[in-house]
Amino acid sequence: MLSSFSAQFFKEQEPIIFQWSLYFGLVYTKVGSKEGPWRIHLKKFQGYSLKPNDQILAEEKHKELFDELVKKFKVEYHAGGSTQNSIKVAQWMIQQPHKAATFFGCIGIDKFGEILKKKAAEAHVDAHYYEQNEQPTGTCAACITGGNRSLVANLAAANCYKKEKHLDMEKNWMLVDKARVYYIAGFFLTVSPESVLKVAHHASENNRIFTLNLSAPFISQFYKESLMKVMPFVDILFGNEMEAATFAREQGFETEDIKEIARKTQALPKVNSKRQRIVIFTQGREDTILATGFLSQLVSDKPLTACVRAGHYAASVIIRRTGCTFPEKPDFH
Repeated sequence: MLSSFSAQFFKEQEPIIFQWSLYFGLVYTKVGSKEGPWRIHLKKFQGYSLKPNDQILAEEKHKELFDELVKKFKVEYHAGGSTQNSIKVAQWMIQQPHKAATFFGCIGIDKFGEILKKKAAEAHVDAHYYEQNEQPTGTCAACITGGNRSLVANLAAANCYKKEKHLDMEKNWMLVDKARVYYIAGFFLTVSPESVLKVAHHASENNRIFTLNLSAPFISQFYKESLMKVMPFVDILFGNEMEAATFAREQGFETEDIKEIARKTQALPKVNSKRQRIVIFTQGREDTILATGFLSQLVSDKPLTACVRAGHYAASVIIRRTGCTFPEKPDFH
């Protein structure tokens, strides 16, 4: 898996307005079967302890799963990960200009790294990767049964991201400084929480919009300390029902009502008092897709209702397709 953050800027036609947003998260090459596609009965993989609807990090016992998928199925590869998908969808929603999204990340020096570069170019994303040879580019097995999706991510290169070797470099920090909207995937807290905090502080000090995605239940459970260190800086929080319920239990909210969880989350301590925290919990698992549609309008200063409508539109298109793919142009007005 590829540990990454990305910078994205948006330029409109005359008058030209430069609008930047920054994305942090993990991206990877997704391994799936064309036979279904990716519809693999979990009973065939009982030894891997997979749940029907879950997102987990690969353990030693999961390493053979990737080889098994390749051997048993006609495999196709997609450049994936919540962050890279976010950028691809946002660029698609915005359309012009091409390369409105600039992406930074860490990859291995291997064929999967080359695939990611190619896929980024095809999506008109301006990608600048930190390449290292300690670990290969990561992979993720996607096992889909009915309406459920089980993801097993092998982080690999994701764990090699180094703040001092990439984020702190002047040419990269200049892109951070130009951004006014920041989107952080909670997954990145497993790799470089210090990078997330540096950007969070910068956003708050300069009254920029800082957004976070809970990403998966295990983030609230096992990375609670890092999550709650960044929470006071969060202006907009995204998550789905399962992630919200887990967050509530870990925070001792003593309620299972999603609306009440959102209210309690909104009321958590906040550093930048100039912005009221917005909490968005989705029904279903596609909180990442809704977030990207939402952010594609947010960076253009569209009202909240338009942002939500764009999020619904993006999700409604992509959940009907294989992987994070979409038609040539959006039909969104």
